Amino acid sequence: MEARLVRLRAEANAALAQYEPLALVVAPIVTLFLARALHVTLRALREKGIKGAVLGFIITFVKLIPGVNWYIEFEKKKVVDKLQSGNKSKRESWRTELPNVGLNRATIQELEDARNKDVAWQGKCSGTVYIGGSESENHFTLINEAHAMFSHTNPLHQDVFQSVARFEAEVVAMTAALLGSKEKISGGQICGNMTSGGTESILLAVKTSRDYMKAKKGITEPEMIIAGSAHSAYDKAAQYFKIKLWRVPVNKDYVADSKRIRQYINRNTIMIVGSAPGFPHGVIDPIEELGELATKYDICLHVDLCLGGFVLPFARKLGYPIPPFDFTVKGVTSISTDVHKYGLGPKGTSVVLYRNREIRKHQFVAVTEWSGGLYVSPTIAGSRPGGLIAGAWAAMMSLGLNGYLENTRQIMEVSKKIEKGIKEIPELFVVGHPHMTVIAFGSNDVNIFEVNDIMTLKGWHLNPLQRPNSIHICVTLQHLNVHEDFLRDLRESIKTVKQNPGPVDGGFAPLYGAAGKMPDRGIVQDLLVEFMDSSC
Repeated sequence: MEARLVRLRAEANAALAQYEPLALVVAPIVTLFLARALHVTLRALREKGIKGAVLGFIITFVKLIPGVNWYIEFEKKKVVDKLQSGNKSKRESWRTELPNVGLNRATIQELEDARNKDVAWQGKCSGTVYIGGSESENHFTLINEAHAMFSHTNPLHQDVFQSVARFEAEVVAMTAALLGSKEKISGGQICGNMTSGGTESILLAVKTSRDYMKAKKGITEPEMIIAGSAHSAYDKAAQYFKIKLWRVPVNKDYVADSKRIRQYINRNTIMIVGSAPGFPHGVIDPIEELGELATKYDICLHVDLCLGGFVLPFARKLGYPIPPFDFTVKGVTSISTDVHKYGLGPKGTSVVLYRNREIRKHQFVAVTEWSGGLYVSPTIAGSRPGGLIAGAWAAMMSLGLNGYLENTRQIMEVSKKIEKGIKEIPELFVVGHPHMTVIAFGSNDVNIFEVNDIMTLKGWHLNPLQRPNSIHICVTLQHLNVHEDFLRDLRESIKTVKQNPGPVDGGFAPLYGAAGKMPDRGIVQDLLVEFMDSSC
């Protein structure tokens, strides 16, 4: 028996020896596959949590079932078609070719006719149009005249349009003066450029931070960390510039959680972001705490002041409890702020600022090998509308410090009245503790998105939010004389929903309700893309 066992063992070893070369090839592949699977699993757990990761794996497998993908696409098309049902008939009359004979002055009449068909926005839009009050017509006239005077100009050609180059430099300098350049700060002289809006300002700040940190620390696989409330422009920047984005949930006060953000900082981190205030809830992130993190780990800190840049400095002067938010905070390397919001400039005007020129130079693109000559451009756009720059300059010069101070006094007072009025409605709660002119509110008693749809029928255009389900109003000068109407219509809308709960025809409550419950965010993303594709 023993001899037989020895013989069998020898035969087995001989058989295994035949497969040894194959094992030497297969083993590393299997090991690599398992390591990759472990990496993907751990990454999913970190990004989505245990519940989200498990749901993601389940949904991935469910989609492999024959017919499931077809059903999903069919249902997506139904939703998009329903959302677009009211627009299809309008688009049928849109022009698709140039007229054979130019319309000349009739063009103006057609423009006026089209404008008159827009919804009545005066006083009933959240944000959107920031100019208002008794002097609004005069202000519109002023910036339109300034724009018309320089509508032919392009700051790309600085040698020709030196006036516009001067206006841009002065707009940047005046904005910097509001946000810290007049204070004694470390790190050099604040500088920047004008852009087409908050999104471009944010894109440039992210691109600049990426390239600055690559030059400074050799980071080639960049990552940035933002709060869950940070603007979606950072997601766009991450996609455009191939940056890994970590979106960290806010804390119980709906502001950036600096402790949780610190946990995501690693050797590839190029920047963190704070908002003052955040678009959804109007609360200011703890910029000083974020500045300490940026300083400790030697990374960039961008502060999104797109909404607050021309309000917070004046609210602070008026005595409102505004926490630090600008370049006076150590660690802040860049700021974005929109002139076309509370700066009351023409649409398409924003400013991106940097603590010093050493950082800002990484924003520029210089080309030396083009047959068209040497080329350098400071912003994403090459040609830029000089008329908008002139309009922004005219707006700031005409208002002055006292004008902005008075505007801020009025909108802050109305904001507090609206906030107080919302808190007095028993079915509602205010989200967080608003620092500025955005008041977000939700409900535990009624479907807040159905309330929003009823408010839309009454002519109001508010912003639906998620996490938590809520809506907000961004108070502007348009609301100075209608805040009581707003509160009355809000109370009536809640009463209507309580008496007749359910979706409104053409409303967005079903979409937001479904999106909030849908575990597969990829499907929600596809819905948004399909909706946009059918709108263009």
